[in-house]
Amino acid sequence: MVSEQRRIPPGVALRVVGDVHGDARGFAYAVATDRFIVQLGDLIDQGPDSAAVLRGMFELIDAGRGLFLIGNHEFKLARVLAGQATRADAAVAVTLGQLDPALRARVLVEVARAPAWLRWGDVLFVHGGLHTAMLEGPSPVVGLGRPEPVVARALYGEPTGRAQPDGYPERSLRWVDRIPAGLTVYCGHDRRSNDGRPLVRRGAAGGTAVFLDTGAGKGGHLSWIDLDPAIGSAPIGL
Repeated sequence: MVSEQRRIPPGVALRVVGDVHGDARGFAYAVATDRFIVQLGDLIDQGPDSAAVLRGMFELIDAGRGLFLIGNHEFKLARVLAGQATRADAAVAVTLGQLDPALRARVLVEVARAPAWLRWGDVLFVHGGLHTAMLEGPSPVVGLGRPEPVVARALYGEPTGRAQPDGYPERSLRWVDRIPAGLTVYCGHDRRSNDGRPLVRRGAAGGTAVFLDTGAGKGGHLSWIDLDPAIGSAPIGL
């Protein structure tokens, strides 16, 4: 049920953390705050210590100090752990090798509770990209089967139908133009920045997208932004 999903407590100040990809050192630094942590998905794979990142995230959850949104990497890991057939992926194999039985079991529990998107006032948090149907209600329970279109947008963004040179789908930012005026979408998934800072892009309808994946675990670094319900946002931390 939706009520079983993780939620942001009322009245808290937030730290929104982008894709971590196994960068345990960066993640430990990012979460050293009294703010409530909202992590945008892709905690795991690529970087050196996905297990330590997961343990750190679960400690935050247990202390009532944070949550994560489901990213495509958590979704794939949970499917593998559940015995479902997925495309072979060396990064997932490395992550699996780091997980003890207790951590594997916890991953399945927490991915089942993780929302695909969260609305927080004039802000929407999502891993991959906005679908306007997200504005109509809360995230459903994702499950481990083939995701419905709105959940697929949350996990993977908006594909163009073409493949990139690495074989993965090319993704469009057309959805940014459909963000309504007054709404800011914080997302990750794709490393869009060219200067090491989160990319801020304003859409045709007047809304704004902030891309917080700056390459942690993949040769870049971890980024986050602090948000306060009273004053908006504070400077970006890198």
